[in-house]
Amino acid sequence: MPVVREFPLPDLGEGLTGAEVVRWMVEVGEVIAVDQPVVEVETAKAVVEVPCPYGGVVTARFGEVGEEIPVGSPLVTVAVAPSGSGADEVPAAPVVDERPLVGYGVRESDKGGRRARVRPVSATSAPERPVAAATPAGPVAAAPPAVVPAVVPAVVAVISPLVRRMARDHGLDLARITGSGPDGLILRADVQRAVSETSRSATPAEPAADVVPLRGLRRTIAEKLTRSHREIPAATCWVDADATELMAMRAQLNRATGPKVSVLALLARICTAGLARFPELNSSVESDGSGIRRHTAVHLGFAAQSERGLVVPVVRGAHLLNTEQLGAELARLTESARAGSLTPAELTGGTFTLNNYGVFGVDGSTPILNHPEAAMLGVGRIVPKPWVHEGELAVRQVTQLSFTFDHRVCDGGTAGGFLRFVADCVEQPGMLLRQL
Repeated sequence: MPVVREFPLPDLGEGLTGAEVVRWMVEVGEVIAVDQPVVEVETAKAVVEVPCPYGGVVTARFGEVGEEIPVGSPLVTVAVAPSGSGADEVPAAPVVDERPLVGYGVRESDKGGRRARVRPVSATSAPERPVAAATPAGPVAAAPPAVVPAVVPAVVAVISPLVRRMARDHGLDLARITGSGPDGLILRADVQRAVSETSRSATPAEPAADVVPLRGLRRTIAEKLTRSHREIPAATCWVDADATELMAMRAQLNRATGPKVSVLALLARICTAGLARFPELNSSVESDGSGIRRHTAVHLGFAAQSERGLVVPVVRGAHLLNTEQLGAELARLTESARAGSLTPAELTGGTFTLNNYGVFGVDGSTPILNHPEAAMLGVGRIVPKPWVHEGELAVRQVTQLSFTFDHRVCDGGTAGGFLRFVADCVEQPGMLLRQL
């Protein structure tokens, strides 16, 4: 007599507790093979086909389309050939034996490592009476169990319906995948590996990348920036400013005899005036984090591009220099940077940095602080833009100012106050007369 096996809804993974029946794929009395999909269900994650681990005759199915089936509740029952039959009987058409699906649990009797196999049974191994098909509405008589046709599809050891769906979505043949699980069972990782291998084979090989050694100045810069990013809780605020009056004042100064005054020199003078008003920004946090060191002198660093990369020369005692003197020292250090002749003393000891990234044609930036400094002013390009001036729309020379600061040193009020002072000096450069 065939043995009737009950197949419950398996755990479909990811904490799901049930699934809704979307479509039955077999009928009661139909002969199925091992791992043949019997129902399509929908979970909170996806629609999947559920294969049955038993081969034989479907004697009952549970649940109507649209009904929620809890995990562990019966899906179908299948009449399978009893174990041990057929050794001394007349061979007949083969019947596919039962096999558990990995991921759905393994019965105690299967823990010895049994595999699915096709086993001959006798022609008299059919049940003496038909097996009733249980449904939610009551038992329904089923046709007597039949034998599986002689042609049986290959049995593929697979982990779950989700694995089958993944393989199908990527056009993979499970029969061509080698499983890494127990007894060659195919796991999700096996399918993912096959997908990756397929993608690599379909993508033209890229030429080997060049590895540029990180050494010398570039290595020093990298280490300093990495340390700054790791240790300093930096924040940035910014504001647009009308620089029309500043540019007009520069043009007026440069009409006089003597060295030309650069925009960078004017900005440097504004920075020293701002730091005199907000001295807490001219500081650094002790290396062990135990305190804040406030510097009495302003050693003004400024970003300069050289053939060896970005360098930050330092104008020492910048608070003691007037605009013309600042311009001369900035020009000298810039020329030394381009020539690669800056000394270590000219590249160290800064307490505040001015970064004029507008020379690169950009408007804004959120730079990394020059460790261990606590603040940096950034200046974007100065370009004509629409601007409301004295109540009317006009074309003005506008720039964006950004201010990055160590939040351990000050709060937003101090940072915003400094940035607003700088913006006011850019818009009304006559304010600098108050700082002389």
